[in-house]
Amino acid sequence: MERNSRTVIVTGASSGIGLALAEAYLQRGFNVVGNARTHERLMHAAAKLGNPENFLLVEGDIAEKATAKKLFERAVAAFGKVDILVNNAGIFNAKPFTEYTETELDSLVNTNLKGFFHASQQAAAHMAQHKQGHIVSITASIALQPNASVPAALPILIKGGINHATKALALELAPHNIKVTAVAPGIIDTPLYTSDMHGFLNTMQPVGRIGTTREVVDAVLYLTDAEFTTGVVLPVDGGMSSGKW
Repeated sequence: MERNSRTVIVTGASSGIGLALAEAYLQRGFNVVGNARTHERLMHAAAKLGNPENFLLVEGDIAEKATAKKLFERAVAAFGKVDILVNNAGIFNAKPFTEYTETELDSLVNTNLKGFFHASQQAAAHMAQHKQGHIVSITASIALQPNASVPAALPILIKGGINHATKALALELAPHNIKVTAVAPGIIDTPLYTSDMHGFLNTMQPVGRIGTTREVVDAVLYLTDAEFTTGVVLPVDGGMSSGKW
């Protein structure tokens, strides 16, 4: 594998979509800076990937500004600059709106909103200096097309806001040659769902199955290569966001 000089930061890189993204970028020769809450989780992820020397581990809560700042400082110190930020860290909690607790509100705001805000703010400032870059966020298909059978107004509130912020930031940062995009997955086969749930989950998308992490990764890699594509929110959801079925 030929090493290239590009560097990507992936938040929530220790499992699921984040780990699959880290693996895919490493296979492409990228330097990968992976973030998760604990060093132990990152060490476990690195072991799964074969402990590559160009996989930098940066632990910390992405909801905290200091963590986002540390991510970019460590990445620049190790690899010179950051070309891509993937805002992957996120949580999802579906329940009737009146049943959300203040603790759940704080948790969703901290991880999904503050995590996006702090990391993207660091990325925008850094990439503007270098006159190039790409910020891509993993959001949620249900924020494009709510579903009556999945009450999730609170995460939709946040993920939907990020979908629209993607378009706003794409316009704002285009003069700096920075792309801003998002991928909106439907139901994806990750550790979040146990195998006994798959039968029901298969019915949630028109194609009759749940998606794979690789299918989300493929969408992110497409946007990585699509130089003339910015301000888009790309659904990867088996048609779930297309409308009522």
